[in-house]
Amino acid sequence: MIATEWLWGFAGGLMIGLAAALFLLINGRIMGASGILGGLIDRTGWATAAERGAFVAGLALLPFLLVQTALPGADTRLTDNPAVIVAAGLLVGVGTRLANGCTSGHGVCGISRLSLRGIVATVFYLLAGGMAVLAFRHLLGVI
Repeated sequence: MIATEWLWGFAGGLMIGLAAALFLLINGRIMGASGILGGLIDRTGWATAAERGAFVAGLALLPFLLVQTALPGADTRLTDNPAVIVAAGLLVGVGTRLANGCTSGHGVCGISRLSLRGIVATVFYLLAGGMAVLAFRHLLGVI
């Protein structure tokens, strides 16, 4: 039997790519999730607060709704340790500020536009993510 878990990642990647392309075509702006959320937090994006709020709500609610309805019992492999989840979220937030963007802005939109800045940022955050997994899973045994 062929493992099909990779199909979910592929489908998710297609949806993210389609969303990024539509966001750029409709709004003329890059779909960087950290920039969209950051504009709500620091109030620089309040002119488009409804659009930003809908985007953030969709990011937060859609996975929850899919697991509850279309994919009941899906194994997310999310840790049960709330401290790890909070620490991961904070580290991602700090990383997006340091990189001046996130995976959707640099990785999806930057690479697709052949942006050198996006490519370099993506290489470095993938390396940092790999080192974090090595450290937290194999050295510290936290995840």
